[in-house]
Amino acid sequence: MREEGDARVATADLIAKARAGDGDAFRELTEPYLRELQVHCYRMLGSFQDAEDALQNTLLTAWQSLAGFEGRASIRTWLYKIATNRCLDARRAASRRAARKWDMAQFEPPVPTPRAEAVWLQPFPDALLDGAAGVPLGPEARYEQAEAISLAFVTALQALPPRQVAVLILRDVLGFHASEVAGMLEVTVESVNSALKRARASLQRRPPPAAGHQPPPTAGSPAEDAIVAKFARAWESADLDALVALLTDDVFIAMPPMPFGYEGRDVVTRFCASLLAAGRRFDLVPARANGQPAFGAYLRGPGGTSHATAFYVLTLAGDRICGMTRFEASVLPWFGLPRSLPSRQPACRAAQARGGETPTSGRASTSTGVREAAEAHADAEDAPAEGSPPPPEEVPS
Repeated sequence: MREEGDARVATADLIAKARAGDGDAFRELTEPYLRELQVHCYRMLGSFQDAEDALQNTLLTAWQSLAGFEGRASIRTWLYKIATNRCLDARRAASRRAARKWDMAQFEPPVPTPRAEAVWLQPFPDALLDGAAGVPLGPEARYEQAEAISLAFVTALQALPPRQVAVLILRDVLGFHASEVAGMLEVTVESVNSALKRARASLQRRPPPAAGHQPPPTAGSPAEDAIVAKFARAWESADLDALVALLTDDVFIAMPPMPFGYEGRDVVTRFCASLLAAGRRFDLVPARANGQPAFGAYLRGPGGTSHATAFYVLTLAGDRICGMTRFEASVLPWFGLPRSLPSRQPACRAAQARGGETPTSGRASTSTGVREAAEAHADAEDAPAEGSPPPPEEVPS
């Protein structure tokens, strides 16, 4: 009890200093909550970039509104109220929903089919989840934190109306009481309960991709490592049979920001075959996004340099892959990955000289040599050398 009292006194002192214009005090006051607020904004918006903007708007609003903070709720709850409302503003903004026209004639067979998913969806780096781990959840939280950051869950949230998204996250993910959520949104408790009921019903009508399958293996487990290593070997060696053997019958490929994708093992197999046709070969550099295994994909060029073409996030079900979400290569810097890789041979030889065959794990399931090359090259100038061809588009067109 004495420690809690001391903490309240320290917080009150920081608030007083921040109100007087002390920026360092404001940072000390808000810094413990920044990671969890960023994750909250990401769940609300489905976009890594929009979440960063919303977080900055939250801090600006908090700084400008601190004089009006009355202390009836904790600083954490007050910041969540601001962040939620900034995200609601962003979700309601018409500019965020600007539709882009796509020419289906650009696609060679197999032609993708429309997918009713948010085209603004972006991946979230696992490295930024560490600071949000151990967030104190209320007793009414219904979701495991790993599930509540998965691509499938975040994608499903984007199909809900803005207020329903806010209510479901605050109640079922974070465990705030209905009265607290009503205060954040400035509505009645009855309105909160009604929105929550509708949101839950909508999610039940939209089963996740892995529904009906075995649950995914634990992140970083030997079981996950084995699947991811098999995938990396098959993709890098263009072994289509080995790749197909890892897929479920109802596997899908989503490709935001394109509102199209491929569904079913036969169609996905044809798509993968088209990527690997004409002697195309890829290097994969492992990463993690949304608590799931992921890879930066680099197309090998004739001069030995590999150029980034895409970023893939895998959705696992048991010992199979039930989904792949392909993002544009512009997301790679968020994961510390470069736009291009130098020739892999010198790095591979160095790795072999240190102990022969390179290890594989779920977090580094492709060759250690390629990973080391990527890390070394990330700090260097990674634009293609003069005379090098531009990175070819990975999706056949």
